[in-house]
Amino acid sequence: MSHASVLRRLTGILLSVLLLLPLVATADTDDDEDGEIESLPFSDLSFTEPEKRFSATQGCVEPEDDMVRNHMEYILHQRDETVYEGIRTRQHSLEECVNCHATRDENSGEFIPVNAPDQFCASCHSYASVKLDCFECHATRPVRPSKLRHQPLAAAEEEAP
Repeated sequence: MSHASVLRRLTGILLSVLLLLPLVATADTDDDEDGEIESLPFSDLSFTEPEKRFSATQGCVEPEDDMVRNHMEYILHQRDETVYEGIRTRQHSLEECVNCHATRDENSGEFIPVNAPDQFCASCHSYASVKLDCFECHATRPVRPSKLRHQPLAAAEEEAP
């Protein structure tokens, strides 16, 4: 057998083993005398649910279910209008998102960064396993007061279909 043939055969065997590992790892094993199934490594990991909203009294600039699905589109559209066309509005700006969703530390009264592990942006992005890279450049805490007029939450929920 040639060297290339042996190498191909070993590569095939290695690939087959790697493809079968998930099946072996998830197979139920009944090794305990009590009949209990052994748990897999990391199977006891839990994920906290993401924060729903910052304020219990005011709604968002768009309905919540729309924002969950489309907030990145709004942010990208806002970016394009601002950077490429020079149009500066605040309704879908990242700055206004931070203004609304940043919370204050109970002890110090200082704003907690929205990308801190248990805060609004980070909690949802972590839950969805999506990289949060907005704040590599953008502020994570409010830099000036919001000038947006948000709808009261009750009115925002009544308008939602």
